[in-house]
Amino acid sequence: MNDSPKAALRILIVDDISTNIQVLGNILRREGYSLSFATSGSQALSMVLTDSFDLVLLDVMMPDMDGYEVCARLKERGETRSIPVIFLTARTSPEDIARGFHTGAVDYITKPFNSEELLARVRTHLALKASADTIHAQNERLSAGNEELKRVNAELRQALQEIRTLRGILPICANCKKIRLKDTDPRKQASWVVLEEYLTRHTEAEFSHGICPECLRRHYPSICEEIEDDQSS
Repeated sequence: MNDSPKAALRILIVDDISTNIQVLGNILRREGYSLSFATSGSQALSMVLTDSFDLVLLDVMMPDMDGYEVCARLKERGETRSIPVIFLTARTSPEDIARGFHTGAVDYITKPFNSEELLARVRTHLALKASADTIHAQNERLSAGNEELKRVNAELRQALQEIRTLRGILPICANCKKIRLKDTDPRKQASWVVLEEYLTRHTEAEFSHGICPECLRRHYPSICEEIEDDQSS
């Protein structure tokens, strides 16, 4: 059983010529990669849509569907767009190479294959995909964490609002106007507090103190008379 980290990396080789598949397979198998093979573009698309691959080595010239079309279709779909595609081609003209990159390929390898070049390019793009996958997973975790934080903050704000808002019926003394604290024994004097204390405990209100005209006349009649005299003079 191969426990090498490379064995977990899956490469799909797509070529209609069995000799090319055999050569590529021998080179990559020695490195310990997990390999799959397709001999046509339509077969390759079917395999990629039903299984997961870390890299596709794709021949350009194939009879039923050429590599350019296969690559373009892979890049059209969200679930396959991130799979790097390296073209296998005997075409080396600037136009052919540019067309390959335009359809979404990340690199190309010319035929006949140079094993060292092949392995270097494969290692590079597998490492780049691994890094991209890690960054994507971290971003998803951060996004999920941010959404959860927003939800918790909203719940806390709502809870605070409910805590700091007076609700329901307030039991108030008909004589002294003290309010009884919630869930306390009404027979105990400590259960009853003045309105100012109650509001301080249960709301965000702050108090400044003054005296209304009625209380001024009742408790401070002399001061009230002086004020009325000053106003009339």
